Order: sequence, then C-alpha cells, then structure tokens
Amino acid sequence: MDLLQNKLRPEKLKDVLGQEHLIGNNKILSNLVKEKKLFNIILYGKSGIGKTTIALCLMNELNMRYRLLNATINSKKDFEVVIEEAKMYGGIILIVDEIHRMNKDKQDILLSYLESGLITLIGLTNSNPYHSINQAIRSRCQLLELHSLTEKDIEKGLKKVLNVLKDIKMDNKTIKYIARLSDGDIRYAYNLVEFAYYGFNKEVTIENINQINSKPSFFTDKNEDGHYDMLSAFQKSIRGSDVDASLHYLARLIVSGDYDSIYRRMIVIAYEDIGLANPGIGPKVISAIEASERVGYPELVKPLSVVVIEMALSPKSNSADSAINAAIKDIEEGNIGRIPEHIRTTSPNYKYPHNYPNYWVKQEYMPDNLIGRKYYSPRKNKYETQLYDFNKKIKE
Repeated sequence: MDLLQNKLRPEKLKDVLGQEHLIGNNKILSNLVKEKKLFNIILYGKSGIGKTTIALCLMNELNMRYRLLNATINSKKDFEVVIEEAKMYGGIILIVDEIHRMNKDKQDILLSYLESGLITLIGLTNSNPYHSINQAIRSRCQLLELHSLTEKDIEKGLKKVLNVLKDIKMDNKTIKYIARLSDGDIRYAYNLVEFAYYGFNKEVTIENINQINSKPSFFTDKNEDGHYDMLSAFQKSIRGSDVDASLHYLARLIVSGDYDSIYRRMIVIAYEDIGLANPGIGPKVISAIEASERVGYPELVKPLSVVVIEMALSPKSNSADSAINAAIKDIEEGNIGRIPEHIRTTSPNYKYPHNYPNYWVKQEYMPDNLIGRKYYSPRKNKYETQLYDFNKKIKE
C-alpha cells in the first residue's frame, strides 16, 4: 500500500514545507544544489518535519548515486555492501536514518571512507547530535538543524491532499484543526487524514478526527512553537519557583509521551538553575529518572512529581553556569596563555597542598596574562556561603 505521505513527498527542495533558513534564494542547501556539491551533513530536528524528504530531494536534484540505510534495522553487513559499491563506482552518498543509534562497529567501518571522501554521509536524527552522536562521526559532518513546522506549513501540506484524494470531503476548518493537532508533525497529519478518509467513507471532519485521534487535544498559542515551548515553560516555571505551574507543564509533557525530553530538561535545570544552591538535586534527578524508566507509565509520574516539586521549591543559583560560560568565552576569544611552569606535569617546583596546613598553600595556577581573572561569583544561599566562607578562612 502506497501511503499518502509517500505520494505527497516532494521531489525538489523548493516544494519542501518550511525550513526557509536552509532552502530558498541564497540559502545553504539550495546553494549546494546550484553548485552541484555535497558534503557530510547531519540533519537533526523533531519527527515529521522533513529530514528524509530533504535528503531524498538533494539526491534527486544532484542526480547522485545513493543508498538509504537505518542504523537500527540494517546490519554491519549492509554497511559493508555500500562500501563495496562505493569502491566500484568511485563514490556514493550514504543516507543513514536514526544515525544516533549507530553502534561502534558500523561507525568504525565508515570513518576511514568518510575521511577519504569515498562515502559522503547524510545523517538523520531527532536527537541532539551534540549529545547523541559519536564525536568522531560528528567532527566530520556539518550539523544542520531543521525547525519545527508551523501550523501554516501543515495547512499548506494538507491542502495538497485535495489534489491526490480528489473525492475527499475535508473543509478548511478541519484542515486548520488537524494542523493545530499535529504539533508540527506533517507525517502525523497525513496519516491521520488517510486513516479518517478510509475509515469514514472519505469524510474527514473534526468529529471523525476526534474519534480516532490518539493525541491529547491541548494546544499552545498560535505564535508558540508547540512542544519546545512547553519544555521552555517547564524550565522557566521551575526556575521561577512556581511549583504549581511546574507541575502543570510536567503533566502536559507526560501526556505528550516525550519522556526523553523531560528527562534531559530536568537534568539541565538541576545543574543550570539550581546548581550550587542545592547540589544534591542533580543525583536526586538522576535517581528519579532511573526509577521512572524502571516503572514506566503511568507510575513514572510519582518519582517525577516528587523531584520536580523539590526542584521548584529549592533555592536557585546559576553561579556555576555563569562561571563556566565566562571561562569558555575567554577561551573562544583567545585568552589562554601558557600554563605556569610549576604546575606542569614534570615540574619539581609544584607545592602539594595536602602537605600544608588546612591543605592549602599559596601559589599561582592561572596563566600570567589571566592572573586575577574571576569567573565564579557566589550567590547568596546557604551552601555557597558556607563554601565561600570556608575557602576565605583557610586563605587568611
């Protein structure tokens, strides 16, 4: 059965929904087609926004030999067959879906061929590549983020259905409703329409959609970006110590079923927003996540709610986050300097603090050009005040 989503899949970049930051006049992907050039790239973003479609459009327009594999489904042998084909033809484009799931064996056989240029890789993932993709692969690719589709994008795609299913009964009001319900996922929208089309004698109405829709009917404002805005609201509610709002957005995220995003965001909040004001919260969050993964839905709401309540009620401090960002900024701006001679690996002049009273001895650790530079500024909370006072006391 040829699915509706496949019938409507664009063959050229200009017909792709959304992604105006990458496609269009003087935009990077369109320019690559114009120049007949392609490099190793990873396309990342949420599901149903066109990653595979864009990869296939590039192949159509560049008229290049390619193979499409899935890192989970296809075996190491399948990857080896592509390599042999690349050797035979002097090169090939390898599109790898779910590239974040590629195991070490598959990565190892690809690396040298990526380096030589025999294989050009297009990786597709809905995970953050900076966290989920092996650094050796990632460093050989350009990372391009795809943005969530807007309701207008989804509406545009749904109107194309009318040209394919010519006897469908679906009015503009229903199209807008499905667009809002789809949360930026065009594949979900197409599948929903197709199911309703065959399930209700070609009549796709709001009432029929509500009978089969598996997603909760809650919406964000039209100007919001759906799921990512919910994650943002979740973090900002905890940061703002509003425990009830925190629980509200936690509940919405749980009902949406995207547990991985909840877990990642909770870990970030623990270390970015609460930090040294309650340093025990990080391990508690990890423990709550592990408990949630063990018990699954619906019981996972219990450990998550407990730790989210504590996070919202905890004192807050972003001192560690601010400190490391300031340090990184120095590095990026070239403020580095030579490591002082006495703390280098082979130096005989290093003073071992444990051999001195209070386990501290005066000596300089910063490069000469950064002496006196301060990155960390403690916030006024019990734990950081204790650390600061202790440190100040032993130096006196």
